[in-house]
Amino acid sequence: MGCPSLLPPSSPLSLPLHVFICSSCRSRRSLLGSHRQEFKGPLWSANSSWTSAAGRRTHRSDVHSQTQRPGFNTTPRLCISASPRCLLPQSCVFFTCSPAPLPIIKCISMQAACLSNVCVCICVSVLLRSVLSQLQRETDTYTECSDGYHWDPQTDHCRDVNECETIPDACKGEMKCFNHYGGYLCLPRSVSFIPASESPITPTLPFNPCPVGYESHGDSCVDVDECVRHEHDCQPSQECINTLGSFTCQCPRGYRKVGTECIDIDECRYRYCQHRCVNVPGSFSCQCEPGFQLAGNNRSCIDVNECEMGAPCSQRCYNTYGTFLCRCDQGYELSQDSFTCNDIDECSFSSYLCQFQCVNEPGKFSCMCPEGYQLQGTRSCQDINECETGEHQCTDTQTCVNIHGRYQCVDNDRCQEPYVQVSDNRCVCPIINPVCRDLPFSVVHRYMSITSERTVPSDIFQIQATSVSVGAYNTFRIRSGDDGGDFYIRQINNLSAMLVLARSVSGPREYTLDLEMVSVNPLLNYQGNHQSSSVLRLSIYVGQYAF
Repeated sequence: MGCPSLLPPSSPLSLPLHVFICSSCRSRRSLLGSHRQEFKGPLWSANSSWTSAAGRRTHRSDVHSQTQRPGFNTTPRLCISASPRCLLPQSCVFFTCSPAPLPIIKCISMQAACLSNVCVCICVSVLLRSVLSQLQRETDTYTECSDGYHWDPQTDHCRDVNECETIPDACKGEMKCFNHYGGYLCLPRSVSFIPASESPITPTLPFNPCPVGYESHGDSCVDVDECVRHEHDCQPSQECINTLGSFTCQCPRGYRKVGTECIDIDECRYRYCQHRCVNVPGSFSCQCEPGFQLAGNNRSCIDVNECEMGAPCSQRCYNTYGTFLCRCDQGYELSQDSFTCNDIDECSFSSYLCQFQCVNEPGKFSCMCPEGYQLQGTRSCQDINECETGEHQCTDTQTCVNIHGRYQCVDNDRCQEPYVQVSDNRCVCPIINPVCRDLPFSVVHRYMSITSERTVPSDIFQIQATSVSVGAYNTFRIRSGDDGGDFYIRQINNLSAMLVLARSVSGPREYTLDLEMVSVNPLLNYQGNHQSSSVLRLSIYVGQYAF
């Protein structure tokens, strides 16, 4: 049947309420939203003393005499609460009537109420009938009843007191009074209270001395694991967690409950990862950018030292934050793949690296010199003086003349008729020989070497008179050997002159120049021969190279 609402529409309580029959309430108050009202009397009166829901009669001759009956509490209370859980040894009763936790209590009479469109039952104990029948068999005389009952001498029984009629304003405020066995109940005025038939209801459930959620094992009550027995109503996406006397349904880790379903939590929205977050059902994983790896907390990213892990650098590796750099040794350059080092051909960059020849080598270059030269420093070539080092093949009758890149062996006696040798390099034409009158008096042999492509004009050899007669005037000229006009004489003074290279020449080449000094002495004019000359025969060797 339909159930009217317990609370008015303006009530702040929106969740369904549950009614508990509690063995021991923490307070004598109902927990009905903002409506709190004390219960003025127990719903049942039963304890270790010989009591029942119908009241207690005390023997006239022995008021303090009590007979213990196991399994009863003194004042069981009716608790109305929005909480769906009941602490042990309490038992939640709603939708249908179920046994209270104590073994003798059964639902034989009830009063129904509608709480927020949820039909719940307030069960009363079978102890009422059973004890009443026992009282009828008692032979002793009793005159007193427990609270909430009065003695009826006509029936010789304890009858319930209607506190709602006998107590003025039993429920104060907005509460409505409902009479109950041994007491009364204060509920909001909008509650619908339907007395049930008082006819006995024969229990159909098997006898269970333990609270709901427990089962008897010997003398103990053992918790029933509803999760193992599959006696739960958890959704397939939920996990069943067994609790003492009950169970709970919860979502697995990484899920949240939306209605009755478990929805995956997108942990990546909360920025748990330092770099990249990958959401997976029920969890997430962190990933790092290239060059990083996960730290021990699986969330932070730390730099990877690629150089220690075999980075593909062919030569030098430098670790940087999140990556690495390859560098090359001197003489190499990094290729386009940023890993490989290729040799630099320094010789192709410039023709001035070496004085003679540049030779490329792996990572470097070297300079070479032609035969007859040796490397001076790392780039320049210096002529080897074979005459000084003894690396020549001149005989004892020859003189070794060093020239650029080689040497020349010349005969010690180079005087030609009518000249006679007077020293190693000087020939004289005797004055007694008539032929000598028209020839230079002496011929002196000299040797020199110059490089190719020499800049011009260039002073290359200085002529110096060794002896001069008093009053003589000297002039200098090229007597022979300069057919191409590559040289000229520049007189410096009366005693010396300079041989000048007028044009750039290339070797190897050899010149033999007769440089003549003509002396004119007017003081000797009376003798009829006032002019004399001497020749310096200069052998010029032009080297093959410009060094």
